[in-house]
Amino acid sequence: MAHYQNIMVAIDPDEEDQAALRRAVYLVRRNGGKIKAFLPIFDFSYEVTSLLSQDERMAMRQSAIDQRVAWIRQLSHYYIESGVDIEIKVIWHKRYHEAVIEEVETFDHDLLMKAAHQHDRLDSVIFTPIDWHILRKCSCPVWMVKDQPWPEHGKALVAVNLASEEDFHDELNQKLIEESLELAAFADSTEVQLVSAYPSTSINIAIELPEFDPTMYNNAIRGQFLVAMKALRQQFSIPEERTHVEKGMPEDVIPAVAEKIDAGIVVLGTVGRTGLSAAFIGNTAERVIGHLKCDLLAIKPDDTAEHDEHDDED
Repeated sequence: MAHYQNIMVAIDPDEEDQAALRRAVYLVRRNGGKIKAFLPIFDFSYEVTSLLSQDERMAMRQSAIDQRVAWIRQLSHYYIESGVDIEIKVIWHKRYHEAVIEEVETFDHDLLMKAAHQHDRLDSVIFTPIDWHILRKCSCPVWMVKDQPWPEHGKALVAVNLASEEDFHDELNQKLIEESLELAAFADSTEVQLVSAYPSTSINIAIELPEFDPTMYNNAIRGQFLVAMKALRQQFSIPEERTHVEKGMPEDVIPAVAEKIDAGIVVLGTVGRTGLSAAFIGNTAERVIGHLKCDLLAIKPDDTAEHDEHDDED
């Protein structure tokens, strides 16, 4: 996390309270770095006004951009006056998510932060189509921020894959834990916990094979996961009581553990960014994300393109 020095915040055009900007300032004040407050805007009416000349349309477009720059500057004035390095950039672009992704890649931003909307009644996080496009296609880590203060003695829950024999999953586990430990090093009283879900026995197997012992099978699978989790936690000196190996589907286990321990953020790995694989970020990760009630930090492997073919195994 210490290398996150060039943060971009995707500004919400419809909110006066910018939760992602507030969280980015929290990080920069503890870790250094700079922030770009970025907003793509577009008004189709400016493009089809036949009564205006091209110069007049350009002038109207620039006026709209200037107004938004002034609005973001007003929202950020307290942070800027306190010494936080914030660049404000507003551009004219038809597609919000495409503009955000292009800006990240053009200027080598190492972290993108964006607010996730909260469902008031259910206390759950709602991801819009724009959010999904960004999570699927953005090349740098994406931090989706829920509109709530960082919890006192906050916890970062890292979802690790202990089932795969693919080397890149081991590498990704290492990366997730290392970056979460760096987060814990400078965020107030943050601790890192690990979680992994193991599958239960299929009912069909028990029916088709009368001699099959599902209890013995479940115990064997759990034992394998516990051994793998022990090796991982010992490598990073994480106490056993901060690790969780639970039976069930990841999309059920991970959000449940996050809620039980009052996690401030869930850190998980995603794969798939180019070609056909851009249609999803990994089946497991996508299902988990849809059930979370806290912040999310989604991180891709170091060499995403190399692993795209494995997306549907995630």
